[in-house]
Amino acid sequence: MWSQAAGRLKKQVVRARAMALALGVAAAALGTAASQTLMWNEAAGRTMAFVAAVAAGWAPLMGRRGGPDRVSDWIRLRAVSESLKTESYLYLAGVGAYRGNENGSDLLRERVRGFVADGGDLLRYTTGIAAVERPEPEVRDEESYVGQRLRQQLEGYYRPQAAYMQRKVRLHERIEFALGGLGAVMAALAATWGVEQIMAWVAVTASVGVAVTAHALAQRYAYQHLEFTRTGEELERLLQRWLAEPEPTPEAADRFVAECEHAISVQNEAWMIRWTAG
Repeated sequence: MWSQAAGRLKKQVVRARAMALALGVAAAALGTAASQTLMWNEAAGRTMAFVAAVAAGWAPLMGRRGGPDRVSDWIRLRAVSESLKTESYLYLAGVGAYRGNENGSDLLRERVRGFVADGGDLLRYTTGIAAVERPEPEVRDEESYVGQRLRQQLEGYYRPQAAYMQRKVRLHERIEFALGGLGAVMAALAATWGVEQIMAWVAVTASVGVAVTAHALAQRYAYQHLEFTRTGEELERLLQRWLAEPEPTPEAADRFVAECEHAISVQNEAWMIRWTAG
């Protein structure tokens, strides 16, 4: 339920920011088009001006839906979700405080209550959400932990997410380059042939380029790519070290699982701090 609530709020934040970007671009483009269209078609020009004004008014409103308060709540929902997940895997693997602990279930319940209590003010986001039925992970010891948790995180999450964020970074770089090139060409045309109408679109192109850059920075694509890559490499290192262990002791197994969960939690904490810092 906490994971679903976090995912739902994240979609709202991302959608709001994308809409704010689209509305800002539309306002700039339609405003310029309206000023030029009024000279030969007043009705069309006024219509464009009206739509541009509406878009300009709605852009900051949509931006607030993806603002710091919503981002903070989303990050905290995700933090509770990840804490619950980590504790569950420690319990299932029977490592650390759960190794040989006859009261392991009670300890798990106590820690779960603590995590949920810390996010008590966020319960409004989980209201009405029906938990998706999922099979319990088949984790019973360190070896099954490697297959069901470590490899799943490494191959099913961190590597794909790193590749996805890299594609996002490249896409925005290409858009920024294309807009910059288009603006340069239009500026050259306007300067060479003295076409004043084109000069107005140079400013629009520059504004859109700045908006796209600001959007990419707000979404932190480059930072997320770096963090997903770094954590994936750290988990790969831990996996290879574990596989090289001939006969790991219980203490070594406890340390190995703790280090894996620490690597994941450090990535989550760094990611959360970076998002909330903006």
